[in-house]
Amino acid sequence: MAYLESIRTFVRVYELGSMAAAGRDLRISTALTSSRVASLEERFGVKLFHRTTRSMTPTEQGVAFYEDSLDILRALEIAETRIIDMTGNPTGSIFVSAPLGMGRRLIAPKAGEFCDMYPDVTVRMRLSDRKTDVVAEGIDLAFILGNPADSSMTMRKIADIERVLCAAPDYLDRRGMPADGPDLVSDRHECLNLRFPGATEFQWTLATPEGPKRFRIEGRLEADDGDVLTQWALQGRGIIMKPLFEVQEHLASGALVPVAEETPPIPVQLACLYPHRRLQAPNVRVFLDFMAAQLEEQIRAASADLATDQLPR
Repeated sequence: MAYLESIRTFVRVYELGSMAAAGRDLRISTALTSSRVASLEERFGVKLFHRTTRSMTPTEQGVAFYEDSLDILRALEIAETRIIDMTGNPTGSIFVSAPLGMGRRLIAPKAGEFCDMYPDVTVRMRLSDRKTDVVAEGIDLAFILGNPADSSMTMRKIADIERVLCAAPDYLDRRGMPADGPDLVSDRHECLNLRFPGATEFQWTLATPEGPKRFRIEGRLEADDGDVLTQWALQGRGIIMKPLFEVQEHLASGALVPVAEETPPIPVQLACLYPHRRLQAPNVRVFLDFMAAQLEEQIRAASADLATDQLPR
């Protein structure tokens, strides 16, 4: 087992280019990562990497051993997958991240159902509206809304999500009903902003007769927690742009009302990112397949409610 773990560690060092990055990915210390690679080098009597203070590159022997190591790990993955298929029993921990609203409303309840189905799996969730560093934080799966900035990640698109601009009736009584994007960004309206380092939500992309157009929004209230924005909107403090599933109950009750419907928001992509690997743990793959199916079903249901005018206008 120690030899196998050393091979796994070597593969991640090779793919990520550093001991520290591989250690974070495997959730072990840099010292242990280095020790495992050193044990392989000692076993073979060769150097697997050229090391300097600035870089680490594989040797000729390292390249050859990497390719053969993948064959070993692929064979092991196939064996593990067959056992899981036969027993229906994935095991191990899965580290998952997601935005707050999506995580609370969509993913967390289904993660609980997944653990009911597979009692030997542990799901560890990290919810935040801030950008997650998947590799540095040791995340197996990162659910996102929008397009990823990091092209080094593998992405699986799940669905396009309808979004809505909305506000409380008492706000609209005071400020008036905005008909479209230009009206929305006029001086008489307050937009509630989701902002944090690197965020771009101060520009809302809306569908206009001329095509998608960005509108720079202004407002005196901003937060890095989307649920705080919803609470402010319910208090009549401004206009929010939200995925439909996050505010559907408030729209159905009339606590929030759709606005600027002549220029609705462009749908946002729901996707899942995971580190670029040739191999993926069977428990992670089973969880992703399960969650993608569940999320697609929930998003279709929310869109169907909107299409059949079950929400008040």
